[in-house]
Amino acid sequence: MKIDAFHYIQLGTVYRGLHPVPDEEVIAMYEGCHVPLEIMSDFYGKSSHGHSMKQFMDIFSLPEMNLLSCVNDFFMRHNIDYEPVHLYKDVKEAIRDVHVKGIMYRAVDADIEKYICYGEQSHAVLKKLSEHGKKMFLITNSPFAFVNRGMSYIVGEDWRDLFDIVIVQADKPSFFNDRRKPFRRVTDKGALLWDRIHKLEKGQIYKQGNLYEFLRLTGWRGSKVLYFGDHIYSDLADLTLRHGWRTGAIIPELRKEIKIMNTQAYAQMSSWLQALTGLIEDMQIHRDPASEAVVAEWIKEREAMRPQTKSFFNAQFGSLFRTYQNPTYFSRRLSRFADIYMASISCLLNYDLKHTFFPRRTPLQHEAPLQHVQRPPGLSVPHPRPQDQSTD
Repeated sequence: MKIDAFHYIQLGTVYRGLHPVPDEEVIAMYEGCHVPLEIMSDFYGKSSHGHSMKQFMDIFSLPEMNLLSCVNDFFMRHNIDYEPVHLYKDVKEAIRDVHVKGIMYRAVDADIEKYICYGEQSHAVLKKLSEHGKKMFLITNSPFAFVNRGMSYIVGEDWRDLFDIVIVQADKPSFFNDRRKPFRRVTDKGALLWDRIHKLEKGQIYKQGNLYEFLRLTGWRGSKVLYFGDHIYSDLADLTLRHGWRTGAIIPELRKEIKIMNTQAYAQMSSWLQALTGLIEDMQIHRDPASEAVVAEWIKEREAMRPQTKSFFNAQFGSLFRTYQNPTYFSRRLSRFADIYMASISCLLNYDLKHTFFPRRTPLQHEAPLQHVQRPPGLSVPHPRPQDQSTD
């Protein structure tokens, strides 16, 4: 299901297996459309400690969602009696094993062109940052062999020359909070060394460690650091809340959504939907029969248009960022933990390194709406939190 920023289910987006659940059944199941806080997912979007929901919110969620939906659908179509909790746990374990046992790494490595997109601009943006004196570091949960294979393909064989520090098998998000794990040096062939780490050096590979030791050894603290990640919880949440780093979220779906938003068909429908809403709001004060009849027709038209605007993005769930007029729950968490977000790190090529991203002033409910400012079309929309963000 899709949930908005205020924990309300967007009716028409609830699926059991591959089939939609009728709105009446959803309302009966949840005694309305609101999902209580105590059954929402935990801080990291997982189902734990009494929280019975899990938030699917990154690219690794796609295979898990597909497997859950298809197996669920298979059982229902063949009238197989099953316990949904067992199904969820088995699928969760299967997805975990694919990672932990290295199955995914071996599959990608065997056919890298199928699974990884070559990024010509990735090398360009990293080189630009490096040439302008930016200190760059990589913190990943993947093993070095896989990282080296992927980065060599995406960025080039010289990718390690662009980074001042490389940390693999970091075990994020524990890396950001657990002080107990020290750094360990790894050779290019994967052998672990025993020496105590007194300095994080360029050209070396380090395993595990923790952020507190990282801060002590580098001195890179607070708003001087801009850290990019594609998981708003595992990558960005702790850095924002606990350590005061600036954060950037990589949201690949943004590229497609902006293209749709820039089409004439979507722009016209969206503009008319907003205008229609304004007309209804202004005209509802008139209680004569003729005015009420007009308002009723407008409400009917508005209700018919809302699903159409949703289907522009995805027939089942609509936009990743919006549930009709409200932000999605994902969008709300994104705004909380990310200073800026974009479709790809290469979007930074569109900006000078002295560029400052200013937060957009969004009118509050008691403020007059601002006049719309036409912006040039682009592939990324920076969206800072309410502080001025600088790439300097």
